Amino acid sequence: MKRNINELIAAMTLEEKAGLCSGDSFWATKAIERLGIPSITMTDGPHGLRKQAGESDHLGLNQSIPSTCFPPGAGLASSWNRELVQNVGKAIGKEAQAEGVSIVLGPSVNIKRSPLCGRNFEYFSEDPYLTGELAAAHISGVQCEGVGSSLKHFAVNNQEHRRMTTDAVVDERTLREIYLTGFEMAVKKSQPWTVMSAYNRLNGTYCSENETLLTRILKEEWGHEGFVVSDWGAVNEAAASVAAGMELEMPSSHGEGPRKIAMAVENGQLSMAALDRAVGRLLSVIFKAVDNRRADAAYDPEEHHRLAREAARETMVLLKNENGLLPLPKQGKFAVIGTMAEQVRYQGGGSSHINPTKLDNIREEIEKTAGGAEVRYSPGYPLESDDPDEALLEEAKKLAAASDAAILFVGLPDRYESEGYDRTHLNLPENQIQLIEQIASVQANVAVVLSNGAPVVMPWLGRVSAVLEAYLGGQAGGGAIADLLFGDANPSGKLAETFPKHLKHNPSHPFFPGEGDRVEYREGIFVGYRYYDAKEIEPLFPFGFGLSYTTFAYSDLVLDRSGMTDQETAQVSVKVRNTGERFGQEIVQLYIRDVESAVIRPEKELKGFAKVALEPGEEKTISFQLDKRSFAYYNVELADWHVETGEFHVLIGSSSRDIRLQASIRVQSTAEIVPKFHRNTTMGDIMSHPAAMPVLAQMQSMAPSSAQPSNAVSSDMMMAMMRYMPLRALLPFTGGTLTEEGLAGLLNHLNNAVQAD
Repeated sequence: MKRNINELIAAMTLEEKAGLCSGDSFWATKAIERLGIPSITMTDGPHGLRKQAGESDHLGLNQSIPSTCFPPGAGLASSWNRELVQNVGKAIGKEAQAEGVSIVLGPSVNIKRSPLCGRNFEYFSEDPYLTGELAAAHISGVQCEGVGSSLKHFAVNNQEHRRMTTDAVVDERTLREIYLTGFEMAVKKSQPWTVMSAYNRLNGTYCSENETLLTRILKEEWGHEGFVVSDWGAVNEAAASVAAGMELEMPSSHGEGPRKIAMAVENGQLSMAALDRAVGRLLSVIFKAVDNRRADAAYDPEEHHRLAREAARETMVLLKNENGLLPLPKQGKFAVIGTMAEQVRYQGGGSSHINPTKLDNIREEIEKTAGGAEVRYSPGYPLESDDPDEALLEEAKKLAAASDAAILFVGLPDRYESEGYDRTHLNLPENQIQLIEQIASVQANVAVVLSNGAPVVMPWLGRVSAVLEAYLGGQAGGGAIADLLFGDANPSGKLAETFPKHLKHNPSHPFFPGEGDRVEYREGIFVGYRYYDAKEIEPLFPFGFGLSYTTFAYSDLVLDRSGMTDQETAQVSVKVRNTGERFGQEIVQLYIRDVESAVIRPEKELKGFAKVALEPGEEKTISFQLDKRSFAYYNVELADWHVETGEFHVLIGSSSRDIRLQASIRVQSTAEIVPKFHRNTTMGDIMSHPAAMPVLAQMQSMAPSSAQPSNAVSSDMMMAMMRYMPLRALLPFTGGTLTEEGLAGLLNHLNNAVQAD
């Protein structure tokens, strides 16, 4: 139905406009019946629907209706599969339609700055490009079902410690390259109906009232067409938030927010035009949601459970497989050890917590899948405590010793990671560590299956034969684990984050979680693999790493050109062959390295990836397209993305530390940076511009003979000393021939020369 939004706004009272900018309840917007403006419902979450029919909260404390629990973001990202992520989004959108939900609060795309962040299980990656690609796919899936997404948490919300008041202090280049790029890609590619502003402050200003973030960048620069909704309880000052570009405060402020907004308009602190703009954006999305409602919407829970199992299979990462222990044969005796095989950890805690339609029991799924093999179970440790239980340990050791192989199920208990607080270490519980070591002492064939939402350290790694990182597998994770352990499926996940050997190796460690309400992002752009590469630190497992039951060979890297301008594109192709005996999927990763740069840049950055399915012996050609952003860094002086003219390496690899092929391309910048010299510009910076050299030659003739190089001081030494001298420091060395007035004239001459060049 077509509506004239401008006419509706004109017909609304000030109180009605202000009221629309605050929720009517915990999950719904306000209706204005006299004008035919309906209410719409929104609800969590990123990996499944959390619609609460009774008591409402945003921390997952109260029960919600049953819905499919897909693998959370940390696992889903390790699939590196855009199509799969889109299908998961589509399924969530279908369930939202069936439940009358208009907006799903997700995906969550904050960067994994530290492995300690308690909410990392919900986030995709440490890499902004991978994050942006998967977020866009998720949003497209949800919204193709006529349901809106809410891209969150905008922005720089990278820890739970003091999250509602902390001030994230980030330099502009780091902000753009690392923390905003994922949001930017998702907005430009998929246009989420809403964007959720974060709790924290950014460089001193609360995100919900940060005009630079919400209006200048999100709306004006990126072209976001929807509205901004606050995180639940994130609004500091309602009127200031509307003025900055936040349209909806959630949940209901019980009239307090609307009262402040109306008062601000009446006293001139908030313009009516700004309020009207906010109302217009709200109405556009509200009516879009209403027009896309499907009264007959329904979904098949079994079909979605099958999709959840497929998703879980692709998210799991085989980290170690010594002597080909996995896949296990469907015969023999196997010990399944670990309470987590019975009390499954399949999702994180907090606002994303799902009430699943069904839940796979890992032990039962293994028994179903193992064929003629004998499977026996022992708990091994208590889950409610970290203390070892000697009786359980002894029972588990006896079972392991009498078996052909032991499968240990360990990981992080619910209490270890959740929304609301951060971890303090990367260790597994002590009773699990002891279990692994004790079982390894009596059984040579040990496979460890990890259930966790973020990296853990593995001091026991050398004592076991295989490690399967199952992450948090969602409701069908148990079946997926069984499929992978016994070879009904081939592991194809790769890490979307670095696993460090030690917590102290993480670049943010000295500054996390900050002091008081201030956290400084001093590591800058060197987040995740960018830091480990720069410092040449060997991680436990690198970004992009993951094993398979088959092998792949790369060949024939071809670029369609040897050079390009930053306004052109280049096509890259590479061949990948399955050289093993099983069907498998390989994730081909493309990184870019700036060979020589005048600015500090990472050793390489991910700029492309593709997941390819191959039968044994099959070969396929994978193609990528490179454009300006593939080579650019954010230039703060230009306030824009900039490519330095020069040579770049195109790197093709199986992980960030396993580069198989390399080619070169020269990129010519079309945006010339014209320097603006001043009295504190160094001589070296001036001499780097050819047009300035004739002017400097004139100046040199003004120097007295006493300032010319002598035998004691060679011209090379003199030049080296002068290179880092600011122009004004030359005044004392010209014998009075260069005055302040003359320096001003010289600067004018220099600037005119370089601008005319």
